[in-house]
Amino acid sequence: MNTLRLLAIVAGAALTACASHENAPEQSVPKPETGFETQSNITFSPDGWPQSLQADLYLPRGEKPMPAALLVHGGGWERRSREDMNWIAEHLASRGFAVMNIDYRFAPEYTFPAQLYDLQVAMSWLHSQADTHHLDRNAISAFGFSSGAHLVSLMALVAESGHPLNQPHGGEHAKPVAVVAGGLPGDLRAFGSGKLIRQFLDGEQEDIPGVYQAASPITHITTGAPPFFLFHGAQDMLVPASQAKEFRARLTDHGVESELYLMHLRGHITSFLTAGDAVEKATDFLARHSENSNQVSKAKDQRGN
Repeated sequence: MNTLRLLAIVAGAALTACASHENAPEQSVPKPETGFETQSNITFSPDGWPQSLQADLYLPRGEKPMPAALLVHGGGWERRSREDMNWIAEHLASRGFAVMNIDYRFAPEYTFPAQLYDLQVAMSWLHSQADTHHLDRNAISAFGFSSGAHLVSLMALVAESGHPLNQPHGGEHAKPVAVVAGGLPGDLRAFGSGKLIRQFLDGEQEDIPGVYQAASPITHITTGAPPFFLFHGAQDMLVPASQAKEFRARLTDHGVESELYLMHLRGHITSFLTAGDAVEKATDFLARHSENSNQVSKAKDQRGN
């Protein structure tokens, strides 16, 4: 564990009480822990993909079909790596989730929607490997932070039949059963044409307003959206907390279940480095929805028989 991460854990422990949790459930969630193994540097991109993409796979020990989570790092769509998410992957795996922690293509060399397509083929890979790794296809969720939160949210919200962004690499497999989004830039139109947005979308907002709208997850919220757990730093100056609040308000308007965990006294980076409690509650959220999805699937199978 590096020094920065250790200091962040100490600071996070002091700040644990400095948070508000909207729509928090009353019931407690069992927290069994399990051992896991890791398979590193698995290539998940198809043959002929513009760039070879790798992932680390965390597999809890056991034979029964287990829930899974696609994990996506931040970095302004232009930098960082999946290593940033290792601690979250380990936490999820210890709670019984198979985790696919991925890399994706970066701007400005690759622009939107290339990164979305990378996530869609990652979800396709997870579904294709479900039998091999004992995964429950009906309980695959998605978890991202910052630009990673943007990408998992967009993937989840456009995974509707006939949606243009769900073609040609999406499909039913690209819709997670639930989403965790930390530090989410949900409406890219609110950022003007800052450097990161401009190079990700390949242009100024005034020149390509339709692209800015299409790349904004908030514009794709429908009644069919999956449940969302949002966590955000209340003092985030890079991605204002209003982004999470407005996104959740739009979800509520459409009758979509959501929770907002607002972390006071923290900005964008510190809300990630000290996100231990938020990640724990987010894992509870995913566990509930994974179990619910599994039960619904079993009921459908029984009716079909």
